[in-house]
Amino acid sequence: MITFAAARQAALSLPETEEYRHFHLPAFRVGKEIFATIHEDKHFIMVKLSLIDQSVFCSFNKEIIFPVPGGWGRHGSTFINLKKVKKAVFTDALTTAWKNIASPKLVAKYFGEKN
Repeated sequence: MITFAAARQAALSLPETEEYRHFHLPAFRVGKEIFATIHEDKHFIMVKLSLIDQSVFCSFNKEIIFPVPGGWGRHGSTFINLKKVKKAVFTDALTTAWKNIASPKLVAKYFGEKN
């Protein structure tokens, strides 16, 4: 189980990440783009993945990682159940979301690779 505090800490540990409120949700962005939001009512975090990354992560276990229902999910928004996800999978998905949103220059600066 990943606590909200641990999820927040993991998001903020990624380079140049800022936290702010997006409507009523804690949101995390790099540059001016959101890569994750915490949904405390469901004990989920939403991460923005590419459709390919979403397919890979969702193939792990669709009860733990699954597309957000509706249009957002068809564009890569993906829920992760914080009560059931393993820390390594959570960290990998969160980092992947950050890399998908960050500029190629930032990705290269901090991870030595291109998007």
